[in-house]
Order: sequence, then C-alpha cells, then structure tokens
Amino acid sequence: MWHQQELRLAPRPRGFHLITDEVSSAVSGLRDLSVGLLHLQLLHTSASLTLNENADPDVRHDLDAFLRERIPGDLPYFRHTLEGPDDMPAHVCASLLGTQLTLAVRNGRLSLGTWQGIWLGEHRDHGGARRLIATLQGE
Repeated sequence: MWHQQELRLAPRPRGFHLITDEVSSAVSGLRDLSVGLLHLQLLHTSASLTLNENADPDVRHDLDAFLRERIPGDLPYFRHTLEGPDDMPAHVCASLLGTQLTLAVRNGRLSLGTWQGIWLGEHRDHGGARRLIATLQGE
C-alpha cells in the first residue's frame, strides 16, 4: 500500500515545536498498517524536521538557544539579506538539521522510542504556515 498526502501546519513562533500527535492523527491510513514506513518531507528551506526528546520542553529551548548563538542574523559575510536578518540563518539551520524524516510504523502507530518525538524547527521570526508531504508505505 502506498499513500501520499499534504499536511498543513499552522504558523508557529520561532523555536522548536513538538508535532508528533498532529502528524500521527493527520496521516490517513497510518492505523491500518501492521508494518511500514512514513516519510515526511518539509516543503520549506527555512524550517526543519528532527527527531528528539518529547518530554522536557527545556530540550527544545536549549537547542534553539544553541543555534541562535552560533548562527546569529548579523554575520557580516551573509549576502542573502533581502528577506530579513533571520532568513539566511534559517536556511543554515534547516540545512544542518534537515527537512526530511523516515519513521518506522508498527501496528498502526509510529514506532518511536520512549522519549522520541517529531519536532518542527521554525527558524524564522514569522515563518507562516508550513507544508509537509507525508508518504506512507506498508502493509
């Protein structure tokens, strides 16, 4: 079985946001699979997807603080500045963290570790709504 759909995520402030439940509930056919894969592709270059700690929000805060300190918006060698001082740093963060995840599906659910969750990294101050392509395969 193959299924593909586009998911739209509401705008979020800059930072990292846990979206596991939102994705799991929105993907049609996930509950019907005994074994499979879910591939998520974020259709943007200034946001990211990553798999990390799902329990303590301090982890999301700390990763955001780490990235903001190392990739500030005022680096003098950035040339791509027409879209604002947060745009080029957002592209760097998205490239470092990535915009795709492939996750195992087992018995109708994402097969994640006890403390794992899907994060959306919003790297712009006002990034707007984000779109994901979700491709599900399995049996």
